[in-house]
Amino acid sequence: MRDRTVGTTRRRPVQKRSVERFERLLDACAELLDEVGYVALTTKEVAGRAEVPIGTLYQFFSDKEGLIGALAARNLDAFLERVSTRLEHERPADVSGIVEVTVDEFVTMRRTITGFGVVDFGAVGRDHTLDPALDNNTAVARRLRELTATLTGIRDDTDLEFVLRVALECADSVLKLAFLTDSQGDPRLIAECKRVLDSYLNDRIRSSTTS
Repeated sequence: MRDRTVGTTRRRPVQKRSVERFERLLDACAELLDEVGYVALTTKEVAGRAEVPIGTLYQFFSDKEGLIGALAARNLDAFLERVSTRLEHERPADVSGIVEVTVDEFVTMRRTITGFGVVDFGAVGRDHTLDPALDNNTAVARRLRELTATLTGIRDDTDLEFVLRVALECADSVLKLAFLTDSQGDPRLIAECKRVLDSYLNDRIRSSTTS
C-alpha cells in the first residue's frame, strides 16, 4: 500500500543561486530537527531560518515530507560516498572489513552531522521517506547492493538485497540502542553491532557462494 504521507521534491535546482537556496533549506531543516524535533518542525520555520521566502521553499518541495525526504536522500548520498571512498582507499579483503567501514561511517555521521540523529535515511514513523514504493531500509539496501555487489561475491542481486535488508534491520536496532544509552554511541554496543553483522553476513555469503 502506498504511504499517503510521502511528500515530493517538486524540482531539482540547476542554477547556482537555486542550488544554494535548496541546500540552505536542507541545512536549516537539519538544524531545526536537532532543536525542536520532527513533530514540531514547520516549513515556515525552515524558510525563516534559511532566509528564503516560503514560496521558494514550495517551489522545491511539496510539503514538510518532501523536505524531510530530500534531507534523508542527501544523508544517504553522503553516507554512500563516504563508504565508497574508504572502500576504494582501504580495499578490505573480507566482509569484516566492509562491515567495519560501513558501521564506522554511520557512527561518525551520527556523531557529527546536524539533524542526522532525528532523520538519518528516513523520518521516524515514516517508512517511505526515500521512495514511495519502498520502505526505507529496502531503499538503502538497494543502494548498498549496487555499491558492494562486486565485493561480496554474491551472484544473485535479489538475494544480496534481501541479505542487506535483514542486516540493516539488525544494525538499526542495535545502533539506536547504542545512541539511546550514550549520546556518542555506546562503544560496547557499536562493537556488538559489528559482531552481529559480521557473523550473519559471513554465514549468508558463504552459503550463497557455495550453493
